Amino acid sequence: MKKLNRRTKVLLLTILMTVILIAFYAFAVLIPESAVASSFLNAKLPPSWEHPFGTDALGRDLLMRTFKGMAVSMTVGIVASGISAVLAVFIGIAAATGSKRVDAVISWIIDLVMGIPHTVLIILISFALGRGLKGLLVGVAATHWCSLARLIRGEVLQLRSQQYVAVSRRLGKSSGWILVHHLLPHLVPQFFVGLVLMFPHAILHEASISFLGYGLPPEQPAIGIILAESMKYISAGMWWPAVFPGLTLVLIVLLVDRLGDNLRMVIDPYNAQE
Repeated sequence: MKKLNRRTKVLLLTILMTVILIAFYAFAVLIPESAVASSFLNAKLPPSWEHPFGTDALGRDLLMRTFKGMAVSMTVGIVASGISAVLAVFIGIAAATGSKRVDAVISWIIDLVMGIPHTVLIILISFALGRGLKGLLVGVAATHWCSLARLIRGEVLQLRSQQYVAVSRRLGKSSGWILVHHLLPHLVPQFFVGLVLMFPHAILHEASISFLGYGLPPEQPAIGIILAESMKYISAGMWWPAVFPGLTLVLIVLLVDRLGDNLRMVIDPYNAQE
């Protein structure tokens, strides 16, 4: 039997992790509301075969609530990181193809945003927009584009100096044609890798901001809300509402982060040759 090379192994592992994440998200989204309904007769039960994660103070099954909470957090992460990645591409291209003044202004804005702790900036944006889902999405999307934009800027500057781009200019091709046919195809790997790597950061910031009370409203079953509620009872010996949702969040974040690293090795032309 032919032995699999490293690239094939990484590709298979990437597909497996993608399937696991999609299956987890699909299952969590399809959980009915009745599965997380309150039942005061089952309040504060420790982990058991019937309730593997135990129940909370209102008798809600923590396993189902954790899954639904992760679905909410993943949805926020997907939307926010998607907006941030698209924003990074446009800003990076504008910095690399614009005038020196435009490049200097964009570079200054990137340094400014990166110089402020993301949590503080997200709280300020969320508070200014009235908290809730809208403020959280705008806050996360507005703070995670800087690193990818800087990477895109450097990539576009390198591509513009290539010989085939100079030939296209001499043949009379417009800047728009060069952008679509020469620049954007080379930016696709960076876009998808940056999107996946931004995703776990977006989830963690959503959870932390909701935990502090500046994110999603308390009625939403988000992971940050679940962890914030668990702090009220942990001193009384109820450790399971904090431990199991927290471990689930960490495992999902590590899985997505690993997926991003593998995806970079598969589709990034610089890493694909290793």
